[in-house]
Parts: sequence; structure tokens; C-alpha cells
Amino acid sequence: MNNSLIWMVRAGRGAAYIDDFVEGDYVAIGWDIPDDFGQSPDKADIEGRLKEIYAGESDGTVAMWASQIVRYFNELQVGDRVATYDPNNRLYYIGEILSEVTAQEHHLKWRRDVKWKDQVSRDALKSSTRNSLGAISTLFAIRDEAVSDLDANKVPLGSDPAATEVTEKTADALKPERNSRELFEEGVTKSAEYIEDRISALNWEELQDLVAEILRAMGYRTRTSPRGADRGIDIFASPDGLGLEEPRIFVEVKHRRGTQMGSQDIRSFLGGRQQGDRCLYVSTGGFTKDAKYEAERSTIPITLITLPQLRELLVEHYDKMGPTGTALVPLERIYWPA
Repeated sequence: MNNSLIWMVRAGRGAAYIDDFVEGDYVAIGWDIPDDFGQSPDKADIEGRLKEIYAGESDGTVAMWASQIVRYFNELQVGDRVATYDPNNRLYYIGEILSEVTAQEHHLKWRRDVKWKDQVSRDALKSSTRNSLGAISTLFAIRDEAVSDLDANKVPLGSDPAATEVTEKTADALKPERNSRELFEEGVTKSAEYIEDRISALNWEELQDLVAEILRAMGYRTRTSPRGADRGIDIFASPDGLGLEEPRIFVEVKHRRGTQMGSQDIRSFLGGRQQGDRCLYVSTGGFTKDAKYEAERSTIPITLITLPQLRELLVEHYDKMGPTGTALVPLERIYWPA
């Protein structure tokens, strides 16, 4: 095992399959290539197949995909370390590859079994490491200082990871010249992660204020509860601010890095709510599967909001936010050639 190298394998766009990866003990990549390529596929053959399937893609994009597929089959070895990222709870999971590539019935077809061992909070990492981990590629190698930083901050799987405040400004690493679309997609991905870093760096009162500011930008009037006076409601919102007009929205805000809210948290929040009430539960640490199930079967409408969803709401309504909200997470609009 090469301890100075960790392979990053992303769990689909937006980490859509992160639960499958972690709970199923594997990593996988997609692309519709036939099973008869074997364990050591040829790049030219892969590229030819991809050009047939994805005829509208540029030669550069197809070549990049082919390189990642060949690397996944040929360079990753049993015993190598591998990582994946869950943006919902801001954790990198690190494990050991246990198998060669096998095909499975899944959108991400090409699987390698993994034993997950450790996890690392993104908030505990240096800004230079966070920047290097922001590449949009499905598969890439993590090396040198980034590996050392991950190893220095890892804790056993399932632990409550320590996190540090994000105080440094992140900066783009120098990259080889690529086409405009690739640069745009990488910029979008890094922008999303940097905005989430800024939100995560807020303290609890600031996060509560940010959620209230977003609701105001959406057209509601809000009241916030002072710290220490928690009656299970951190923010109340309604069209008139008095609760006489519907919807009456009750909001709970939890800002616990690396800690997922469970079903009991949802039940406690919903206790005392009445028909006609609407509920939002914001958790920067994400939610367990049981919590999501509890919300789905609740007779009181409730929406669970994770950090990526909060970032999306912030960006969507940013132009309508007041100076208090924009000062919490300062953003600039950037135009890119279509």
C-alpha cells in the first residue's frame, strides 16, 4: 500500500450515490462501456466506444473520460487507499480497496469493494488542501501535503470529527490549460464548495441570521429566538410576521459539524405543531436515513435542509437579500461565455 497516495472517487454528480458508497462498502464509476474490455482496457478502444455513445461531446472531453476509465481499471490496486466526499455532512471517507473491478447493476456500473476506515471533516483541513480536493474529475490522485493533511486530521469511521474554524482565504491552484467548458464546470464545483466553506465557518447565531435573511428575501417576515431561549423554534416566519396569515413557518437551525440529526430530533421539533403549520429543519451536519424517513411520514409538512441545499437557496435569493445577509456571506456575480 502506498501511504503517500489516496485515490479520490466521487460518488456521482453532487455525490448522489454517497450513501450507496459508504453503506455498501464500495466505490464505482459509470460510463456505458461493454463488459468484454476486461481488467486492462485499452484507451484507444475505450475512446472509440465513448465517441459512439456520446457523439455530441468534444474530443477533449471524451479523451479525459477515457483516461479516467483506464486509470480506474489499470492504476488503482488492491490495497491502495481511496477516498470519497459527502457534501451533506462535509466528511471525506477514507478506506482501502479490497477487490479488482467488477460489474454491477447500478448507474455507476464499475465497482471496487472498499473497507471504509476513517473520516475527515472538511472544516479541519487547510485551505490549500480543500482547494486541491475541489477538482471536478470523477477520479484523481491526492498526493503529498494534501495526503498528510488528511492523515493528520482523520478519525475512525463513525467518530465525531474535530473541526477548526475556516479563517484562511482559499486560492485556485494552477491548472493545465483546458477547454472553456471544463474550466466552467470546475469553477462551478469549486464555487459551491467555497460558499459552503463560508457558511460552515459562521457561528450559530450568524447561521440563524443567515437563514432568517434568506426567508426575508423570499418574501416572509421573520422573528428569531435569542440564544439560550430555545423552545425548539429558532425562527418563526409568516407573510405578515404575526402568524395571522398562512403559511406559518417554524424553523429549527442546527450547526454541528459532522453531526447528523436523527429521527428523535425531528420528533422533538414536530412536537406541539398543529395542522396548518409548516416546518423547516436546517442542519449543516446533514440527517440520518431515519430522520429523513421520519420527515417523510410526518403529518405536519416538514422540509429538511442540508448545507448544499442552504447554499442553493442563498445563491438563488442573494440578489434580494439585505446588507445584513450579504455581509454574512459576501458573494460576487461572475459572467462566463456561453
